[in-house]
Order: sequence, then structure tokens, then C-alpha cells
Amino acid sequence: MGGAIWRIEMRTLVVRIVLVLVLVVLGMAALAIGTFQLDLAQVLSALTGSGEGNVRKLVLEWRLPRVLFAVLGGIALGVSGAIFQSLTRNPLGSPDVIGFDAGSYTGALVVMLVLGSVSYTLIATGAVLGGVVTALLVYVLAYRGGIQGFRFIIVGIGLSAFLVGINSYLLISTGAQEARAAIAWGFGSFSALGAEQLLPFALVLVVVLPLVAMVRRGFAQLELGDDAARALGVGLERSRLIMTVLGVSLTAIVTAAAGPISFVALVAPQVARRLVRSPGLDMVSAGLTGAVLLLAADFIGQRFEITVGLVTVVLGGGYFAWLLIKEGFRR
Repeated sequence: MGGAIWRIEMRTLVVRIVLVLVLVVLGMAALAIGTFQLDLAQVLSALTGSGEGNVRKLVLEWRLPRVLFAVLGGIALGVSGAIFQSLTRNPLGSPDVIGFDAGSYTGALVVMLVLGSVSYTLIATGAVLGGVVTALLVYVLAYRGGIQGFRFIIVGIGLSAFLVGINSYLLISTGAQEARAAIAWGFGSFSALGAEQLLPFALVLVVVLPLVAMVRRGFAQLELGDDAARALGVGLERSRLIMTVLGVSLTAIVTAAAGPISFVALVAPQVARRLVRSPGLDMVSAGLTGAVLLLAADFIGQRFEITVGLVTVVLGGGYFAWLLIKEGFRR
């Protein structure tokens, strides 16, 4: 038993190190490759502040914020996906499937189209509030003396369909110019983000991620089952509510910054689980996997001049279909 645990821990450590190395390679490639090609020496000199002025501006002001957004956003989505998949004990239990992304989009659309604001701060605030309100609605509607994972997912999918209808109505009932801007935001993109938006985004993550780490032990006990968790003194519904709020906060701030980015939260925890080969979901590995997936998707998107949200939909759609088929056969 002890040997098996040691092997899992060693494999987990190795997987994390490899994921970090892949992130470094992808990050350097994203900094070097673009309309203006740079070599590794130019990128390193720009990062250390000793390069040419134009190269420093290109790397530090244009490309580096985008890379950092992709990495931090991927970590947030990966951890959020791990939270909800553990909470529901179902690989389909992802914030984008349950409807939290749709709720964030609704909040942003209300600010853009109903209130007529183009303020980044107000749109981001609307997106966060929309995601949080949606999460609370799903929680309340799914609560029947407790939260059962499959019911939580079904209620979330139903509410998501309702919100998609609301979003469509808001888009078709407004002017063409405003609708185009809102639709463009809804595809998910890092292209308009810079250092000014990166700082508040990073600060929120600095607050939320340590809170996730603090309650992680109790959350691991929830994975043992309700009876075992109660025997260990875990307050089931309080712990679930806390993790729901933290999980939706992570996905909502990504949506607030870049627009809805689907499937990363769905795919990352399961890919990490297969890499680590552990019985439970490892949030650190899930976060690093999410960062790799999102940075790779953005890198691909830049090569084909499409948004990162479209890339994740294309890559994640097939995985989602496979999961649905697998769950159908299992039941």
C-alpha cells in the first residue's frame, strides 16, 4: 500500500515538472513566433530588459501579457473544472457544461447591450456577477436535502439552455454594431488584453487560489463519499457551497477578462488524471494541464488568425461527444 502511494506521488511530481517544462517551451515559442519573428536570444534579452527598444516593446507589452493571460486563465479553468468534477463525481461536471459560462456571458451582455456600457471594468463585473448568480440558482434548484451530482449537472444544463435563449434574444434585439461587438467578445479572445487588464486578473487569482488550497483537504474527504466525510467531521453542504463559490469565481474571472472559453475546464482535469494515474483529481496537475491546453490553443489560434475560444470549441467538442457516449454506455 505504501509503495503504491509513493509511486503515485512520484509520478505526480514528474508529471507536474514535465507540464511546467512544456509551458516554458510553449511560452518561449509564443513570444518568439508571430508576424515579426524573433530568435531565442532576442526574446531572452527583451525579458531581461537589455534588448532593443522595439523588441522589448513587442515582447513585454504585446506578447508577454497574452502568454500570461493564457497560463493564468488555463490554471483557473483547470482548477475550476477539477472542483466541479469532484463535487459532482462526474467527468461532465464542468462549469461550461453546467451553465456558469453562459451565466457570465449573460451578465456581460446585460452590461454591454442593456446598460450600454463599453467599460472593461463594468463588463468584467457583470460577467462575474452573472456567473455567481447562475451558480447559486443551480445550487438552490438542485438542492433536495443535499446536492446529488447528476441532478446538479442536469439542472445546470437546463439553466444553461435557458440562458442561451436569453443571450440570443439580447443579441437580436439590439443594433447591428453593438451586437457584432458582443458576439466578438462571446467567442473568447486574448487579443485585446494587455498589462492594464492583466494586473487585476492576476490579483484576483492570487486571492482565490490560496483559498482553494486552504479548503482542499476537506474537499478531498468529500471524494470519499458522504458517509465517510460525515464520519470525519466534514460539514457536507457548507463545504460544497464554499467550493461552488470558489470554482465559479475562477471560471467567471476568466470569462470576465477574455469572454467565454469552453472545454478547457472539462478536458484538463481528466487529461491530468490520466497522466498522473491517481484515483482522485489532482488540482495542481489539473491547473497546469489547463495552462498547457489554453496556451497551446491560443498559439494555434494566432497561426490561423482565429480566436482561442473557437480553437477550444473545435478541440474540445470531440472530447465532449466522446464523454457523452461513454456515459451513455455506462448507464
